[in-house]
Amino acid sequence: MERPLIGDSQGRYRIHIVGNCGDTVAKKLSQLLDIPYITLDSLFWRPNWEQTPDAEFKALVSKAMNDNPNGWIIDGNYQRQVGELVQNSATDIIWLDPPFVLYFPRVFVRTILRLIGLGTPCSPGCNESFREVFFSRNSILCWCWCDHQERRNHGRNRMKEIGLGVGSDIENRRMRRPGGWGKELGEWIKRVETMVRGK
Repeated sequence: MERPLIGDSQGRYRIHIVGNCGDTVAKKLSQLLDIPYITLDSLFWRPNWEQTPDAEFKALVSKAMNDNPNGWIIDGNYQRQVGELVQNSATDIIWLDPPFVLYFPRVFVRTILRLIGLGTPCSPGCNESFREVFFSRNSILCWCWCDHQERRNHGRNRMKEIGLGVGSDIENRRMRRPGGWGKELGEWIKRVETMVRGK
């Protein structure tokens, strides 16, 4: 059976989590592997939802990776802003692609918790209002609803290129998709736990 993570020749892991709902998985992997978790949201969004200019954002992402030579976990897509910067540096790419009816309710609940002050904003100073959440095209709920199929199509195309066991670019296969309703993802995380214990 193949290892759950590839890593580099020194046993270091640079993991890029893409797709939907990566926060929980990223935190779990960070704890298991004892490497830092870097969220692209926190680098991109300044207080009051001010966007970091693309060139500056790209420099911040590069610095975050370079400051952690022993490995990192980065979640977020932001391909328009940083291109392939993170993916080209990653030893492993994890595509989280749960069914919409599974992940959207989770996003909805987390959003409500943030609205009532019981959740952490995606970046310091980026608080959401009732109007922004329910009556704005910039709402995370609207984004999830409208962007789901585009994200899925992008993930499928990347799997065709660099997916483990299926990608056409054999030298660069490093992307996996623990899909389904959660069982496959849970089993994969257990395999990571077993791998770490066996070190």
